[in-house]
Amino acid sequence: MKQKKTFIVRGMDCASCALTIERALKEMPELSSTNVNYATEKAVVESSDMIDGEKIIAKVKDKTGYELVEEQSLAPSHEGHQMGGPASAEAPAGEHDHAKMLKQEEIKKLWNKFFIGAVLSGIIIFLSLPDYFPFIADFLPRSARFFLLMILATPVEFWVGKQFWISSWASIKRWNVSMDTLVALGTGAAYFSGVAITFLEVANMQSQIKLDVYFDVAAVVITLVILGKYLEAKAKGSASEAIKKLLKLQAKTAHLLHEGKHEMEVPIEEVKAGDILIVKPGEKIPVDGIIIEGVATLDESMVTGESLPVDKKEGDAVIGATINKTSSFKMKATKVGKDSFLSQIVAMVEAAQASRAPIQKLADLVVSYFVPAVLIMAAATFVIWLIFGESQALSFALVNSIAVLVVACPCAMGLATPTSIMVGTGKAAEHGIIIRDAEALELAGKVDAVVLDKTGTITKGEPSVTDVVAFLEDDKNKVVQYAASLEKLSEHPIAQSVVAYAASLGSLSSHPLDKAVKAAAERKQLYAVKNFSAIPGQGIEGDVATDKGDKKLFFGNAALMQSKKIDISTKQELIEKLENDGKTLLLLADNQVLLGIIAVADTIKPTAKEAIQKLRSLGLEVWLITGDNERTARAIAQIVGIDKVMARVLPQDKANKIKELQARGKKVAMVGDGINDAPALTQADVGIAIGTGTDIAIESADITLVAGDPLGVANAIMISRKTLTNIKQNLFWAFIYNILLIPVAAGIFWPLWGILLNPILAGAAMAFSSLSVVLNSLRLKKIKL
Repeated sequence: MKQKKTFIVRGMDCASCALTIERALKEMPELSSTNVNYATEKAVVESSDMIDGEKIIAKVKDKTGYELVEEQSLAPSHEGHQMGGPASAEAPAGEHDHAKMLKQEEIKKLWNKFFIGAVLSGIIIFLSLPDYFPFIADFLPRSARFFLLMILATPVEFWVGKQFWISSWASIKRWNVSMDTLVALGTGAAYFSGVAITFLEVANMQSQIKLDVYFDVAAVVITLVILGKYLEAKAKGSASEAIKKLLKLQAKTAHLLHEGKHEMEVPIEEVKAGDILIVKPGEKIPVDGIIIEGVATLDESMVTGESLPVDKKEGDAVIGATINKTSSFKMKATKVGKDSFLSQIVAMVEAAQASRAPIQKLADLVVSYFVPAVLIMAAATFVIWLIFGESQALSFALVNSIAVLVVACPCAMGLATPTSIMVGTGKAAEHGIIIRDAEALELAGKVDAVVLDKTGTITKGEPSVTDVVAFLEDDKNKVVQYAASLEKLSEHPIAQSVVAYAASLGSLSSHPLDKAVKAAAERKQLYAVKNFSAIPGQGIEGDVATDKGDKKLFFGNAALMQSKKIDISTKQELIEKLENDGKTLLLLADNQVLLGIIAVADTIKPTAKEAIQKLRSLGLEVWLITGDNERTARAIAQIVGIDKVMARVLPQDKANKIKELQARGKKVAMVGDGINDAPALTQADVGIAIGTGTDIAIESADITLVAGDPLGVANAIMISRKTLTNIKQNLFWAFIYNILLIPVAAGIFWPLWGILLNPILAGAAMAFSSLSVVLNSLRLKKIKL
């Protein structure tokens, strides 16, 4: 079983820093998977063995100089918890509180540095412009002014910009370079050249060519970069807001029924699986559980995205953090702490946000070569202008090489993908769409065909008997009794509907299945069955112990009748009529003749037709896949607006149908909810599971729709497409920014049009290029579905 650990990375300033840390982690053979995400500022590692967190922290510190802090629960433990030990229900919140404290500390420190840097930089700029303020020269001689500028610039360079120097030194010691190296070299060149010129001026050793100092460049660039980091950190916090919203949903206390008698209010972390709780009107459901007494109407919109209230009765499952809108009820806690539905959603969203999309590989490749290339370009710029520059060639060469160093921004490229992924997956989670990872999100944006399983996706998956036809003795109850006797051993929804109908003693009204089955058993309406056998894709058979002795019976579809050589041609007109109404027919026969027909129909979901229209408006090819016969499938498809149908598809053949579409060059999304959908969900480019379905279907899926609403399919694809477009916009502007501004900074346009890029403007451009990428990503929060 794989183990996973997450670490908060402190002091990571750029995308190349993330790659440096990841390379260090990959040197550890015991780790099977490593991922360092610049946008989330986290490192996630996996191993098949126990993970030694301290060893990983020491390795990264030694190899890169960066500090890792293991993300762990700070919440107190409580005895009696399930899941193999103390596991607080507040565990996820505890983890995030830890991360939040570190982030707030970092943001506060950046603001303080910016404020002091801005004040000192303002004074430095003022003192650096004697031509504009002639009175400065009256009370400050040139040498004194240079010396004062040096004194003022020193704390900006080495205290405000301390992180860049520490990171650069750690990188250089290990023959690595990063954006911090560029900032340190650029501002350092301006600062130390200024120091040299200052001492020459003070010693009156400057030649007739009076060189000027660039302390203003050093101070202002450092201050602007710190401002960019501050705004970027704030914007990143906004990008991860979805998780914060989810964590705030959790109830703080619960009404515990102590020893089944006394009601007492306890903190949520003291609730354990098996506890009996009372939930009153207007309160949040404290944990996941099952209603054991009472009824209620719940608002589940905060976790499913479904706006309409949901009625719940005894035996129904309830989700922690949803709101009880009506009456009080008793519930039994089933899942608490890390096993709860809310905690699992948070974990899945976090995992998606920390994952790496395939489209990011290009950016990572460029970033890995980018900083060394910029260093070479800066050196070439200095040499070329020193040789070919006119008067003041040294100053000209210095200013242009500094501009090249400070304008280059690998961070914008590094942030382009992960920030969009953070916001896109967060936006999806707000609408009850849980995307497993960045790759799934990217692939969903490229899908051009959607295959929808009928049962549980287009229909509710709650079939009920609509018609019973008896052919021999005209005894409908006997047909139902025989059929239910065979079906009582099956868990299939259609089988349960037949058993429930039998328990209703012939009534055509619907009955809760669990109560109906119990009632049938109590009244002993059903016969014993021997030699029972299920025939995949066709039906069932068995020897039914009737009052007149054992009777061999077959119950299933037309294919079963054909295989048993039962003639149904005389009833074909009736069969076609029922199937054209979208009903599924179950035929009952003995060894010789057809005894009767039971017609079953499933209710189409209210939003199914709208969902299909939305999918088609997105230009998608929509297919319906079902085990039903062609006529029944076409009838359902026509109602919801689907014109492409795959009928009579056996469960084991669904994956092959997906392969056929893929062989035609289609990028396919498969939507399903049942155990037999799992292979097809895995085979599809993107598997989308309806959240009301089975755990195995959800486990096999790339995307889960919590509410089970088919509209979520279109919404998921729309969010994925817009996120993919957003990523491409970010990458385009990040690349174009660097491609255009680095040559300008090098002075390529100076001979033609006299255009140069002032290092201060270069620093401002660099600082705000990363911010612009984050702000563009935040536009995804405004997607209208």
